[in-house]
Amino acid sequence: MDTDLQVAPRTGMDVDAFKKDIEQHLHYTLAKDKFSTTQWDNYRSVVLSVMDRLHDRWIDTQQRYYREESKRVYYISMEFLIGRLMDNMLINLGLQDVAAEAFKEVGMDYDKIREAEVDAGLGNGGLGRLAACYLDSMATLGIPAIGYGIRYDYGIFDQEIENGWQVEKPDLWLKYGYPWGIVRPKIQHPVKFYGETTSYVDDQGREHFDWVNTHDVQALAYDTPIPGYRNDVVNHLRLWKAASSHLFDLKSFNQGEYIEAVRTNLQEENISRVLYPNDKVFKGQELRLKQEYFLVSASLRDAFERFKTQFDDLRKIPQKMAIQCNDTHPNLAIPELMRLLMDEENLEWEQSWDIVTKTINYTNHTLMPEALEQWPLSLMSNLLPRHTQIIREIDRRFLNSIEVQGNGADHRKNRMRIISNEMDSRVRMANLGIVGSHKVNGVSEIHSDLMKKTIFKDFYEKYPEKFTNVTNGITPRRWLRQCNRKLADLISEHIGDEWVTHLDQLEKVEPLAEDDTFREQFAEIKRKNKKRLADYIERELDVKVNPESIFDVQIKRIHEYKRQLMAAFHAITLYNRIKANPDGDFTPRTIIFAGKAAPGYTMAKLHIKLINCVADKINNDPDIGDKLKCVFLPNYSVSLAEIMIPATNLSEQISTAGMEASGTGNMKFALNGALTIGTLDGANIEIREQVGDENIFIFGLTVEDIDELRSSGYNPNEYVDGNEELQKIIAQLSNGFFSPEDDTEIFMPIINALLNQGDYFMVLADYDAYVKKQEEVEKVFNNPDEWNRRAIINVANMGHFSSDRSIRDYADEIWKVDVK
Repeated sequence: MDTDLQVAPRTGMDVDAFKKDIEQHLHYTLAKDKFSTTQWDNYRSVVLSVMDRLHDRWIDTQQRYYREESKRVYYISMEFLIGRLMDNMLINLGLQDVAAEAFKEVGMDYDKIREAEVDAGLGNGGLGRLAACYLDSMATLGIPAIGYGIRYDYGIFDQEIENGWQVEKPDLWLKYGYPWGIVRPKIQHPVKFYGETTSYVDDQGREHFDWVNTHDVQALAYDTPIPGYRNDVVNHLRLWKAASSHLFDLKSFNQGEYIEAVRTNLQEENISRVLYPNDKVFKGQELRLKQEYFLVSASLRDAFERFKTQFDDLRKIPQKMAIQCNDTHPNLAIPELMRLLMDEENLEWEQSWDIVTKTINYTNHTLMPEALEQWPLSLMSNLLPRHTQIIREIDRRFLNSIEVQGNGADHRKNRMRIISNEMDSRVRMANLGIVGSHKVNGVSEIHSDLMKKTIFKDFYEKYPEKFTNVTNGITPRRWLRQCNRKLADLISEHIGDEWVTHLDQLEKVEPLAEDDTFREQFAEIKRKNKKRLADYIERELDVKVNPESIFDVQIKRIHEYKRQLMAAFHAITLYNRIKANPDGDFTPRTIIFAGKAAPGYTMAKLHIKLINCVADKINNDPDIGDKLKCVFLPNYSVSLAEIMIPATNLSEQISTAGMEASGTGNMKFALNGALTIGTLDGANIEIREQVGDENIFIFGLTVEDIDELRSSGYNPNEYVDGNEELQKIIAQLSNGFFSPEDDTEIFMPIINALLNQGDYFMVLADYDAYVKKQEEVEKVFNNPDEWNRRAIINVANMGHFSSDRSIRDYADEIWKVDVK
């Protein structure tokens, strides 16, 4: 036997111990030698070595929570976009440099090991990225917490661009397994569907309910450790996989009926098969409702059983459990906890309701009524008959509690009721979330304010004490220390590294904005990051971009309210200006888009097609050269964001005012030294407050302006008639200038939406202000010292947007848990 493979300490934190652990796992766990090892094997051996160092800390952490009878936070979310985990794990363990040296000594390439990992397919976009940041912060702050989600077999989808169109391919993120996840075969919870309810009256005259003849599915637990930053705390993300509760039908199989033998099993396992793509327009489907209840039922039973191993008095639940519903999707937690308390623990309604409304909290993420879940009552009654009974009773009692008088009384009650009063009655999940929760929070100051003034005005007047704000945040570990190591090191050289857990320490960087040497070092890091992105673009798209140009970046879900269309119109404007004056003095610009459109969102997919057609025209025109490039990078992901964000000069945050709840991309860009061009929407407003008016490019209509314009009668044609550049763009889209030869009218739906259907997202109304603000951007960019000074000031003032601050706000205002 090779003596180098003798026992090495599996918790050693030095290079030698880590190197030996990698070698041992390759040899003993994976049965590989130097002749058969692949990059995937190398990656797995690294993961196993990291997990060795996590397990002691993980077990110790959970035992301490038990010993101290800690209050626990249960964060329930349909999405967790955790990205690749290797770097994050190593950084939080304080092992990144040790691992890099160990890799070198065993002949491994750090970057290739990192590239072998796939992004976990557990989310669509901002909702999932936020949840991932919050997991990191809860562990870093030492908060006893578990994230609960679903282990989707297939993620949102892999996006390919074919002939300019988005094409969806399966996201096979689990193709080779997921070494960060540990299956817990002994942790399975039954989840019930369908059936009916029966009732009986006991000797004391109390009515009891039984949910019977149900179709049961098993929820099987998979755990992924979530380490805090260098504090030996390890929480976890528990994901549920649907497993059949039926035995294999051997009789059918033996009779040759192979399909029937497995049909039921496959149908049950479909619950966790696919992540639903979110297009911000609610579309009810039975499978989606099944997923939501599957997540809620398994998670609450898991939390409930954990509570009961330590405590006998159910009245202690609000003291020992805080449940956070991330958006409306988990709001079935309210009737589910009522069911557990009443039907299984025999508590009365009043006592159960008191526990529920002190334990469950609801985060709202949208102001758009069309995006709020409303389930058909008929569907809910069939799938979840007992919950429908409970929801009806919640609704009845709630309506009886509303005291309204006057002419508008009936209208107000109808707006507030949980079950809508119409022919096709629907269960309004947001209303249920407000009535049944302890606290309701928005995710930025403007969003929370508009919640109280608009969609939930009636509820705010009844329950003012329930409403609060927690502005979103991002974890500085991943979104600066990990994705932009050179900038992180430069900052640490000057102010120390306390900022990694106390982001407000970045304010010490602000005086360095006036230091010539620091500005040049800062600029050099940005140049290298831009070169890295330029190389990626050339490799992926075979398009050469100018690294000295403005890298103007918009990365987010493709949606009309996010107004990628307006940025595309600006690209056309610049193109037309250069064509009209090829020898003119233009500031070079590279306009970069990335993002996915929901498969059924036809207009969003047409916007992608337009962007790609515009890019083809610009990038292949010899008159344009290096002055302008436009690219659409396919298959946007957390890992791609980690390349794009550090390279960005100008961050596009141009949603229609009042429609973006918060955003977190805006925070990530600013933290990495980009300047923002944006509307007064979402967290842009708070960013402006932090960095100062002169260090952000704000333009366009405000929420109040839009309300006034709509009420006075918005006519989009007036904006086109008064702007020659807009007229030309509309003409070019109409006459097929940017269209493929076989379909010159392909972009007419865009023209129709703008001119004939009211331009709901105010693209034309904001266009002129946007273009003028972009001209201001160019003037500042042409003064590198001034640009870099402003960029450094942005970095220095991002402390408020740490997810650590967000989680402290939750802990203090909502959960009432201690922070270490």
